[in-house]
Amino acid sequence: MSETWLNRVNWADDGLVPAIAQDAASGRVLMVAWMDREALKCTVQSGEAVYWSRSRKKLWRKGEESGHIQRVKEIRLDCDGDVVLLQVEQVGGIACHTGRASCFFSRLENGQWVETDAVLKTPDEIYKK
Repeated sequence: MSETWLNRVNWADDGLVPAIAQDAASGRVLMVAWMDREALKCTVQSGEAVYWSRSRKKLWRKGEESGHIQRVKEIRLDCDGDVVLLQVEQVGGIACHTGRASCFFSRLENGQWVETDAVLKTPDEIYKK
Protein backbone atom coordinates (compact mmCIF):
# COMPACT_ATOMS: atom_id res chain seq x y z
CA MET A 1 0.00 0.00 0.00
CA SER A 2 1.31 3.43 -0.94
CA GLU A 3 2.00 5.79 1.95
CA THR A 4 0.91 8.97 0.13
CA TRP A 5 -2.17 9.08 2.39
CA LEU A 6 0.17 10.06 5.24
CA ASN A 7 1.02 13.26 3.34
CA ARG A 8 -2.60 14.45 3.69
CA VAL A 9 -2.06 14.80 7.43
CA ASN A 10 -1.09 18.32 8.45
CA TRP A 11 1.69 17.35 10.86
CA ALA A 12 2.71 19.99 13.44
CA ASP A 13 6.26 21.34 13.45
CA ASP A 14 7.21 18.67 15.99
CA GLY A 15 5.93 15.95 13.61
CA LEU A 16 2.87 15.15 15.71
CA VAL A 17 -0.89 15.28 15.26
CA PRO A 18 -3.52 14.99 18.01
CA ALA A 19 -5.49 11.74 17.94
CA ILE A 20 -8.90 11.36 19.53
CA ALA A 21 -9.97 7.84 20.54
CA GLN A 22 -13.74 7.45 20.47
CA ASP A 23 -15.75 4.39 21.42
CA ALA A 24 -17.15 3.12 18.12
CA ALA A 25 -20.33 1.78 19.74
CA SER A 26 -21.30 4.58 22.14
CA GLY A 27 -19.55 7.59 20.60
CA ARG A 28 -18.00 8.53 23.95
CA VAL A 29 -14.59 10.19 23.75
CA LEU A 30 -12.17 7.92 25.59
CA MET A 31 -8.89 9.80 25.36
CA VAL A 32 -6.69 12.17 23.39
CA ALA A 33 -3.12 11.29 22.55
CA TRP A 34 -0.50 12.12 19.92
CA MET A 35 0.66 10.32 16.81
CA ASP A 36 3.65 10.71 14.55
CA ARG A 37 3.85 9.24 11.03
CA GLU A 38 5.17 5.93 12.33
CA ALA A 39 2.43 5.61 14.97
CA LEU A 40 -0.32 6.24 12.42
CA LYS A 41 1.28 3.86 9.95
CA CYS A 42 1.63 1.14 12.63
CA THR A 43 -1.98 1.69 13.69
CA VAL A 44 -3.20 1.11 10.14
CA GLN A 45 -0.96 -1.94 9.67
CA SER A 46 -1.79 -3.61 12.99
CA GLY A 47 -5.42 -2.58 13.42
CA GLU A 48 -4.64 -1.57 17.01
CA ALA A 49 -3.98 1.95 18.29
CA VAL A 50 -0.35 3.02 18.48
CA TYR A 51 0.53 6.48 19.75
CA TRP A 52 3.62 8.62 20.28
CA SER A 53 4.41 9.11 23.95
CA ARG A 54 5.70 12.65 24.39
CA SER A 55 6.91 11.91 27.92
CA ARG A 56 8.76 8.70 27.00
CA LYS A 57 9.73 9.90 23.51
CA LYS A 58 8.82 6.58 21.90
CA LEU A 59 6.00 4.69 20.26
CA TRP A 60 3.36 3.56 22.73
CA ARG A 61 1.14 0.64 21.84
CA LYS A 62 -2.06 1.28 23.77
CA GLY A 63 -2.53 -1.56 26.24
CA GLU A 64 1.03 -2.87 25.99
CA GLU A 65 1.25 -2.99 29.79
CA SER A 66 -2.40 -2.99 30.87
CA GLY A 67 -3.86 -5.27 28.21
CA HIS A 68 -6.47 -2.59 27.47
CA ILE A 69 -5.78 -2.37 23.74
CA GLN A 70 -7.87 -0.38 21.29
CA ARG A 71 -9.04 -2.27 18.21
CA VAL A 72 -9.42 0.32 15.48
CA LYS A 73 -12.70 0.16 13.56
CA GLU A 74 -12.33 3.35 11.52
CA ILE A 75 -9.90 6.24 11.09
CA ARG A 76 -11.00 9.72 10.09
CA LEU A 77 -9.15 12.96 9.37
CA ASP A 78 -10.70 16.34 10.11
CA CYS A 79 -11.29 19.01 7.45
CA ASP A 80 -7.98 20.80 8.13
CA GLY A 81 -6.05 17.54 8.23
CA ASP A 82 -4.69 18.35 11.68
CA VAL A 83 -6.65 15.97 13.92
CA VAL A 84 -7.08 12.21 13.60
CA LEU A 85 -10.16 10.46 14.97
CA LEU A 86 -9.91 6.77 15.81
CA GLN A 87 -13.17 4.92 16.33
CA VAL A 88 -12.20 1.99 18.51
CA GLU A 89 -13.36 -1.01 20.45
CA GLN A 90 -11.82 -0.51 23.89
CA VAL A 91 -10.78 -3.95 25.16
CA GLY A 92 -11.58 -4.38 28.84
CA GLY A 93 -13.68 -1.20 28.88
CA ILE A 94 -10.85 0.84 30.42
CA ALA A 95 -9.06 3.54 28.43
CA CYS A 96 -7.59 5.62 31.25
CA HIS A 97 -4.48 4.75 33.26
CA THR A 98 -6.50 5.70 36.38
CA GLY A 99 -8.72 2.66 35.80
CA ARG A 100 -11.71 4.55 34.41
CA ALA A 101 -13.56 3.95 31.15
CA SER A 102 -12.58 7.38 29.79
CA CYS A 103 -9.86 9.90 30.54
CA PHE A 104 -12.60 12.56 30.64
CA PHE A 105 -13.94 11.68 34.07
CA SER A 106 -13.98 15.19 35.57
CA ARG A 107 -16.83 17.65 34.96
CA LEU A 108 -16.81 21.35 35.85
CA GLU A 109 -19.58 22.09 38.34
CA ASN A 110 -19.91 25.49 40.03
CA GLY A 111 -16.25 26.32 39.48
CA GLN A 112 -14.99 22.96 40.77
CA TRP A 113 -13.79 19.86 38.93
CA VAL A 114 -15.85 16.90 40.10
CA GLU A 115 -14.87 13.30 39.38
CA THR A 116 -18.01 11.75 37.91
CA ASP A 117 -16.84 8.30 36.76
CA ALA A 118 -16.05 5.37 39.01
CA VAL A 119 -12.71 3.60 38.98
CA LEU A 120 -13.37 0.21 37.37
CA LYS A 121 -9.98 -1.21 38.33
CA THR A 122 -7.27 0.43 40.42
CA PRO A 123 -3.95 1.22 38.74
CA ASP A 124 -2.31 -1.29 41.13
CA GLU A 125 -4.60 -4.00 39.74
CA ILE A 126 -3.89 -2.94 36.13
CA TYR A 127 -0.13 -2.38 36.31
CA LYS A 128 1.45 -5.22 38.24
CA LYS A 129 5.05 -4.05 38.08
